[in-house]
Amino acid sequence: MRSIANKPRLFIDTSVLFSGIWSQAGGARLILNLGEASAIHLLVSSQVLAEIDAVMRQKAPEQLPRLALLIDRSQAAIVPPAPVEYMEHCRGLTGHAGDARILADAWAANVDFFTTLDKQHFLENPALQNILPFPIGTPGDFIGWYREIFIS
Repeated sequence: MRSIANKPRLFIDTSVLFSGIWSQAGGARLILNLGEASAIHLLVSSQVLAEIDAVMRQKAPEQLPRLALLIDRSQAAIVPPAPVEYMEHCRGLTGHAGDARILADAWAANVDFFTTLDKQHFLENPALQNILPFPIGTPGDFIGWYREIFIS
């Protein structure tokens, strides 16, 4: 793992952002709160924002203003799109175009941790084990990692 200066660079995917919007408590909301407190650099990709926008428009369009407010307050930054080579490599690892784009963007952004709730393409994907230069885990996994490095 690379050296982390004072604030980790945390990439969150659509599932974590969705969970953070819907739940007032839990790890995903705590992550948004850490971003708001400037304790972490919270990162998303344009793919994550497109996916969350589509989900919210379909399931709860009345929550779109809340989504915008939470993203703004958490100080989430949008990472630039990854080069094509990253995308092609990640497509082979995930087998899913959208998730490959998200993983490639996180990888190219040199993040310290990738947080997701997606078991199929990320958390329980053996192809990702020992290949990524950053840990991948749930919001709870990140909170544990964060506490171990920055609080203990």
